Order: sequence, then structure tokens, then C-alpha cells
Amino acid sequence: MELILSIAIGVLTASGVWLLLRPRTYQLVIGLGLLSYAVNLFIFGMGGLRVNAPPVLDKDGTVYPWLYTDPVPQALVLTAIVIGFAMTALFLVVLLASRGFTGTDHVDGRE
Repeated sequence: MELILSIAIGVLTASGVWLLLRPRTYQLVIGLGLLSYAVNLFIFGMGGLRVNAPPVLDKDGTVYPWLYTDPVPQALVLTAIVIGFAMTALFLVVLLASRGFTGTDHVDGRE
């Protein structure tokens, strides 16, 4: 499970960096999205990979910490998803305005 997660994070990071270095603005937006997904997976993976484990403590008096997952990384990833969505929407609006002013979608504004 850890190997699959680390390979997925590596592929998303490499693809995101490659797309960030492209000259078109749409590819830049997709690259930023892939990088944010890679960071979200990394944060989620640092919380511990447990299958079918409750995220919060039960009502019982005994506590076994190794049976539970940490809810803080899950909350951080959920917050990062919302912020990433808003950032992508804002960036797309700026992209469309820039394309309207310059007539091209290159990052530097020229072919």
C-alpha cells in the first residue's frame, strides 16, 4: 500500500512539474492542480494508512492509539481541496482575462 501511494505521489509530482514548465497557461493550471493533488496525498499519507479504522475515538474508556487514524491530516486535506478549488477558479478567470487582453495564451504573452 505504501509503495503504491509513494509511486502515485511521485508520478503526480513529476507530471505537475513538467506541466508547470510548459509555455501555455492552461498547462500551467493543470500542473498546479496535479501538484496540489500530490501534496494532498502526501499529507493524507503522513496521517497513517489504516483501512477500516475509525477517525475519532469511541465512547469506551479504553484507548488504543494504534487502532485509530489521525483526523488532523484529513481535515487539512479537506481544507486544501477547498482552497485549491478556489485558487484554480481565480486563476482561470485571470487566464481568460489575460488571453482577452494579449490575444495569446502563452505565459510570457508572445508566441
